[in-house]
Amino acid sequence: MLVLVAPGQGAQTPGFLTPWLELPGAADRVAAWSDAIGLDLAHYGTQADADEIRDTAVAQPLLVAAGILSATALGDVVPGAVAGHSVGEFTAATFAGVLDDTAALTLVRTRGLAMAGAAAITETGMSALLGGDPDVSVAHLEKLGLTPANINGAGQIVAAGTLEQLAALNEDKPEGVRKVVPLKVAGAFHTRHMAPAVEALAKAAADLAPADPKVRYVSNRDGQAVATGAEILERMVGQVANPVRWDLCMETFKELGVTALVEVSPGGTLVGLAKRALPGVKTLALKTPDDLDAARELIAEHGVA
Repeated sequence: MLVLVAPGQGAQTPGFLTPWLELPGAADRVAAWSDAIGLDLAHYGTQADADEIRDTAVAQPLLVAAGILSATALGDVVPGAVAGHSVGEFTAATFAGVLDDTAALTLVRTRGLAMAGAAAITETGMSALLGGDPDVSVAHLEKLGLTPANINGAGQIVAAGTLEQLAALNEDKPEGVRKVVPLKVAGAFHTRHMAPAVEALAKAAADLAPADPKVRYVSNRDGQAVATGAEILERMVGQVANPVRWDLCMETFKELGVTALVEVSPGGTLVGLAKRALPGVKTLALKTPDDLDAARELIAEHGVA
């Protein structure tokens, strides 16, 4: 059984879209999306530097566009399940047929702008904790006033809060945590600091008519499969100010009997977590089109084409 997953913000690197634009029809698709959302995706995906693509309003639609392009390049694939980490849920929604490409990118453009606006109100950020016991770490974060915004499993929790709170964490790590790593994001996503963005996203989502998923859609709110497009959209809106439970998604993959996991571009982050949390599951990250043949072989063995 194959699961197709999409990474969240922070996975982007300068120029990562360049090789994908060389695929037949890709440049035209990206140009059409760029016109629809008022953002030059090709420029940001090929020429912009790390600081420019760190901008939340740019990074989010760029990641979704790359995920859709790379998944489309695989051909007609029917995975046993799909899921996305944070903004990756928008990419996953297109895999499942809940939203079409343009609707997903238009909505995620609104999400990025709204979250960037919310992040500008207070100086906030996020840091990854490597190692340690999850229960001990969560209690320690709450003591410091921080939110465990991403509980990723495989020994990784992401803390979010003000820069002062994160500085305190750096000086006072939870017992057993090896390292605290600042993330390349511009705010405390999936926390109360993002509440203003929820309202803007809900207003934009109200104009959409989501379809029910064609394949099993696993929500990162609680790792549960969601059966209706309306509920998926509702969860995607609320997710902005609530923690991501990728650990529970991986537990669901295990319960479903997943045997292979393919992560769309810019892949790597979720494959790394799966290698530690899902031993025996074959994994592949779509970093460039050079990875497509290996991905197709994996799909032929574990998925339905």
